[in-house]
Amino acid sequence: MLTVEMQEKLARLKEKRNAVILAHNYQNEDVQEIADYCGDSFELSRLAAGLDAAVIVFCGVHFMAESAAILAPDKTVLLPEKEAGCPLANMVTPEALRAFKEKYPDAAVVTYINSTAAVKAESDVCVTSANAVAVVNALEEDRVIFVPDRNLAHFVSQKTKKEIIPWHGYCITHHRVFPEDVIKARQAHPEAVVIVHPECRPEVMALADAALGTGGMIKFCKETDRQEIILGTEMGMIYRLKKECPDKTFYLLSPGLICPNMKYTTVEKVISSLEKMETQVAVDAEIREKAARALQRMLEIH
Repeated sequence: MLTVEMQEKLARLKEKRNAVILAHNYQNEDVQEIADYCGDSFELSRLAAGLDAAVIVFCGVHFMAESAAILAPDKTVLLPEKEAGCPLANMVTPEALRAFKEKYPDAAVVTYINSTAAVKAESDVCVTSANAVAVVNALEEDRVIFVPDRNLAHFVSQKTKKEIIPWHGYCITHHRVFPEDVIKARQAHPEAVVIVHPECRPEVMALADAALGTGGMIKFCKETDRQEIILGTEMGMIYRLKKECPDKTFYLLSPGLICPNMKYTTVEKVISSLEKMETQVAVDAEIREKAARALQRMLEIH
């Protein structure tokens, strides 16, 4: 529970460290409340690079803190919970990707932002769920190796003429949703619109009204005239959407939509992180330079 004492302590520590707190949309409610900024992983990493702060406290998972360290190498990046990893990001290694690339020498390597810095460094360009289609369509190559999420790869393949060669990773949270969950949710809330994340299974996306990244979900919910929305992404997003759209009602598509890694971070851990300046996340200079090029190319395209 967030107390006044905690908030006051955080304010003192932030001033002492010249720190800013960033929280992903999937974080616990109290963590979102203490954050200076909430958003998706890349949105926050780009923000980190431009902020006038010496210390970035990234309330998310490891690859997100790495992305902030890549884009803001002059800042100290802290991950309050060192065990907060991402099973999807861990489903591909740089060694395995290098071997895979040898099979398709004519293919461009497109890597989802949900990946380690070392994997980004092996890539031609990075993408987010929001810009993946636009970036892929802008590439000169006709064949694309898409890493690591196979469901997002399928989503892209439906919106391009290019050959998409998917890596077979998946987000364990979004992969828990099945078509019957959509059917049951529509039966329970017949007036509601269904929006899901493109990390969901293709057969789930086929039953939804829209497949959108978290930024797109916020925009959709603000603009739609529908008053009830069934949400097919991690449960933490509902808290953010209730603040953005207090006049609308949100339902979680499936009770399985919870990411344990995103829930590891607590306000107490954020305070401890600032007190001890732990855990610092840094990226090797050679890897950082290569990964930064893949991210920068994405920004140049879209």
